[in-house]
Amino acid sequence: MTQLLPFNGTIGPGNLLGLVRNTAPFLFDPAYEFPEPRAQGRLIALGGHPYGWLDILRAADALPATPSPSAEEREDYFALCLAAHHATVATFVPTDVDSKIRGGLWQPRLDPASRRRMLDLGLHALTWDLTRLSTRTTELAGVGPVSGHNGEILGVLAGALGSFVRHGDDEYAQKAADAIEAELRREAHEFNFALRQPGQEIKVLRLAMSLTHNCGDLDQGIAFWTPDAANDANRARFARLAHDNAAPYGGTYQVAARLYKRLLAAEGHRHYPLRDVRCLRQSPDFLLPLGPFFDEWGEGIAAHPALSLADRAEILAALLAGCKKIPGQVGYFRAVSGLARGVGGLEKFAALLPASIRQELKNPEVKRHVGLSRASFEASIRKRARQVLAGQ
Repeated sequence: MTQLLPFNGTIGPGNLLGLVRNTAPFLFDPAYEFPEPRAQGRLIALGGHPYGWLDILRAADALPATPSPSAEEREDYFALCLAAHHATVATFVPTDVDSKIRGGLWQPRLDPASRRRMLDLGLHALTWDLTRLSTRTTELAGVGPVSGHNGEILGVLAGALGSFVRHGDDEYAQKAADAIEAELRREAHEFNFALRQPGQEIKVLRLAMSLTHNCGDLDQGIAFWTPDAANDANRARFARLAHDNAAPYGGTYQVAARLYKRLLAAEGHRHYPLRDVRCLRQSPDFLLPLGPFFDEWGEGIAAHPALSLADRAEILAALLAGCKKIPGQVGYFRAVSGLARGVGGLEKFAALLPASIRQELKNPEVKRHVGLSRASFEASIRKRARQVLAGQ
């Protein structure tokens, strides 16, 4: 299963499964007690429950890599891509199938019934479980967690909507548009609810990051639409909500984007400095939360029984390298601060660090952040958030 399926050079199912196992091996480790498979059969039909994504991954070995896939195999390959992305998007090395599930697999040669089944799976994916797959969820209002996973599915729904409009399937175009509308309203409700709660500035900022990124994912799906009048009304409803389209949803997404751009933009990178630290892939305990709030994560790295002193030194080296390479970010400094508190100082790692990184322990900026308590850091960013919301 190593050859490519002919979806514009798309990676084959065996290779895609290999990428999932590489970045999230814990999904297949009985020690982590993920639920047993509930069903077997067509991949496209396995996604109708909260752990449907896991059933799809476990059954995907049966999907052949063929130069002439049938309509059913194309549908199942879409299901595999969707499940693989759901399982890995919050890991250190997400599977790179974004453009496929948002646009590339919604190709004109699809059978209309296949296109409908693919959308139905995308709607199920909105309810897939995130337990131990993400530490980037935020929930206060009781309408379900909001995270970047929602943006990934918004991009898929947008790709579907454009495809249904293009092919004149009004019923399913409406179904896709209604789902996008409902999700955007749900996320806006969560954000506005958090805004009204005293002392919840940190969660407001987390939501601001999620909502702004989710708008970006939605825009990526919209980018696959044909540039004709048939899509104009949907563009006015859904496009560029974090940019110049302030009318929909009472401007909620504009408020979120303003917070993000003023306070969090430097934290929205892809964590390349940590991608080569393989010990971080071994457990869901090591998944990063939303930056820059990494103090607790750093403390967890300091205390986790599965990590050796050498592992912690490798993680510290990657964090310090990231502090140098990513201008303006604060999250890695906060992770270093948490790690330092958890181990009682960083000096014990000095002999294990490369010489070029060892010098960073003396960097005044590193020392300043290490000396800044979590409470002081969070009090400062809460104050800045209130200032931005007040128009300052």
